[in-house]
This record gives sequence, structure tokens and C-alpha cells, in this order.
Amino acid sequence: MKQLNRNVAENYKTYPEKVLQFGTGNFLRGFTDWIIDRMNKEADFNGSVVIVQSTKNGKVDKINDQDGLYTLFLQGIVDGSPVKEHQVINSVSRGLNAYSQFDEYLALAASPDLRFVVSNTTEAGIAFDESDRLDDRPQKSFIGKLTAFLYQRYSAFKGDKSKGLIIIPCELIDQNGQKMKEVILQYVKLWELEEAFADWILESNTFCNTLVDRIVPGYPRDTIDQKTQELGYQDDLLVVGEQYHLWAIEGPEWLKEEFPAEKIGLNVKVVDDITPYRTSKVRILNGAHTAMTPVAYLFGIDTVSEAVTTPDTKQFIEELIAAEVIPVLDMPKDELKLFAKDVIDRFANPFIHHYFTSIALNAMTKFKTRNLPTLLEYVDQYGEAPKKIAFSLSAWIVFYKGKRGEENIELVDDEHILQFFKGQWDQYDGTEAGLQKIAAAVLGYMKLWDQDLNSIPLLAELVSEYLIKIEKLGMKQAIKDVL
Repeated sequence: MKQLNRNVAENYKTYPEKVLQFGTGNFLRGFTDWIIDRMNKEADFNGSVVIVQSTKNGKVDKINDQDGLYTLFLQGIVDGSPVKEHQVINSVSRGLNAYSQFDEYLALAASPDLRFVVSNTTEAGIAFDESDRLDDRPQKSFIGKLTAFLYQRYSAFKGDKSKGLIIIPCELIDQNGQKMKEVILQYVKLWELEEAFADWILESNTFCNTLVDRIVPGYPRDTIDQKTQELGYQDDLLVVGEQYHLWAIEGPEWLKEEFPAEKIGLNVKVVDDITPYRTSKVRILNGAHTAMTPVAYLFGIDTVSEAVTTPDTKQFIEELIAAEVIPVLDMPKDELKLFAKDVIDRFANPFIHHYFTSIALNAMTKFKTRNLPTLLEYVDQYGEAPKKIAFSLSAWIVFYKGKRGEENIELVDDEHILQFFKGQWDQYDGTEAGLQKIAAAVLGYMKLWDQDLNSIPLLAELVSEYLIKIEKLGMKQAIKDVL
């Protein structure tokens, strides 16, 4: 069967390279690049995306083999009815591998067409690595690579203040744009770059705090044969996502003109403060995702939709949101309850198979970002640890053992986290006291939490109790004690 490329696609077009994108993954292709494709077709945005593969492994070769083209299936419930549609996305011009094409990557910095930077490098991506150097090819960290790129642009245009960029990160951390700017300035200092460059970063570039929301499970391995027959061509980059989308961007009013997504009816909001959007979304939707993953997976469930249609796990998720998350959020409760209902409906989307193995990427950082704030606020308000979040943390500890019955779990996280959990489970002696020791070590792992969670009243006892039950009785029995 023929492969999708410009010869196969109808109405293929090229556009000026206006957007630099860090990340080849499913989310940006099923969200940001789709929005840009829509703006090209309906709002004369007239811009394409250059995708940079900022890690050694990625999809750049496939992107270039398909001339940047891929098919996006949007499937979900719209106004109470199931809607399924697909389209070829024509907003990506090419992909670059920062490791093998570093010169081409830096050359793009001198392009007068370039205007935007977008990224999604997971919560762990916006971080400072003091071992990075300006003359590395490339730098190890994402922000190191971006700082080198911005310095190249500053130098190429001799500090021209009109050549700054609009930087819109999609990483799910609070104040993501502000933190990105702060890390860039750390590199400016580390590399002893001129003060005029620091001024250019601050005065000529616009860093936007953002919130993104769309469930994008990605490549539909379980239905790919059916979809390929339907399309009549092979697409190795095919992406599946839900219909719902939200992009809240904290930015200046003029950004609406340069990035005219809202004008064509897309749910893209340029606002003064994204805090209400972010808090409800990260704590309820992302928090539920992260909290349910080890519980449902160790229960024997592989996908989110199965988890919210299986009685015990559905009850766990709904009770966690209603009894532990919503009560500590300082927002109108009716709005939060309505959003939570929408979230459960989205989780149950019959068209989407969102695998827990993909949600589990960098899970401990996600738990720290999405669930720990709720846990701490619950303790502050109620004087005790929330039982279901504690149960989820216990389940994550078992998950990081790397086994589901006889089946191996492929763990993907920072190396220090993987080595820490491996060390804990390697030393486990099979006793309840051994599990209590693991629980205390996890709660006290300062490099992960930046604090000793053993100091939280009764949390260690709860996590130990649940850890023992999950390990000794199995998840199907253990979950009944927390419902």
C-alpha cells in the first residue's frame, strides 16, 4: 500500500517556516500542529512548523519520509452524540534531529520568517543542567538547546529588538513560560554571555504561561489495520485524539492578531491570568489520570476508558475527585463539579484507547506536580492525609517494582528515580517491615519531593498500610478497603 507523502495527499501546500517546535510526540501533532493547520486554512496564518527532535530517539526520520504529513483522527462525544472525523495535517514542513543536524538547527535561527517557539518536553523538560556548555553540539537539556538557538538568533540579527520570538511552552508546570525564561537566564549567566543578550531575552521575546487540554492517545495500534483500509494509504504517524480542546495562553492582547485561533472558533483563549483554567485542569483531569494509572493498571486494566467503566476503579476515580480534589480548590464548586463530570465523560470516550503505559511516562514527576499539591492542601485544611491519593502513591511504589504479575512493566523516568526504586525493591526482604521501610524511604526521598513527606501526620502509616495490602493481597482486594 502507498505511503502518505506529498504525492498522495490532496491540495498539499508549503508555507513559510514560522514556528519552531521542540517535540515530535503525539500531543503537539494532535493539538498545536492541528491548530496551526486550521489557522492556515481558515485565517491566513501562512506558517509552517519545523519540528526539532531534542532527544536521541524520536520520529524525525518518519516525519521527513512523509513530507511532514500525517493523519489526525478526532473522535469523541459532541453535544451528546459520537463524532468521528479525520484529516491530513499539512502544517509541518520538516523535522530536524538536534544530534545529527545541529548546524541546520542553528541555521534556522537566522530565518526572518520565524516568529514562534512551542514545546512539550514533559514536566521534567524545563530544567537547568549545569554541565551544559554553549559549544556543546547539542546541549543535553532542552532549555540549553533553546538558549543556544536564541543566542544564535541574537548574534545573526546583531541584537535587533524586532527579531525576538513568541515562546509558548505546553509543559504542564505552573508558570511554564516564566520558569523557561528563568532557566534561560541561568544559562546566560553560566555561559558568561553579554548583558545585552540578557536584555534582549527580557525585552524582545514574549514568554507566555499556558495551559493545554486535549487527550491525545496517539498511534492507534489496536485499530490501525482498520484505519489504514479506510484511508487507502499507510501512515506511520497517524494520531488519534478527542474532539475537546483548550489552549489558555497568558499573553498580551496583540497576540490574538498574530495567532488568530480564537477568531476561527477554536477554544484558544489569550487571557490575563490562566490560573483558574490551570488549577482545575491539572488537579482534576491530569491529577485523576496520574492517580488512577497505577491503581487501574495493577487491577489488570490497560486503558482509561476501561477504568471508568469498571465499577471499582470508576468509583475510586470519582470519589478521589469529589472527596479529595474539589474540596480543596478555591473555585466555585458547581463549576468544578460540572468540569469533573465532563472529565469523566471524556475519559469514557468509546473511540479512544488511552493506554496507561503511555500516561506512566515520568510518573513520579507528574505525581509531584499534579497530586502532591492536593495532598498537602488537604492535610492543611483537614488535618489528615487524603486516603485515595495516599493509596495511589502506594500503588505507584508497587508499579515501580516493574512487575504486574509475571509481566514486566517498562519503566520510563529520570535515571536517579529508576535507580532509587530499583535499590529499594532489590533490598526488600518480603516482610511487612520491609514494605514499611520502602514507604519511609520513598516519602523521604528529598531529590524527588524537595521535602520529607514523612513529616506529614499519619501519611507514612497510610502509605505503609496500603502498600502492604496491595503487595500481599493484590490490587483487586486492596482497592475495596479504600472505597
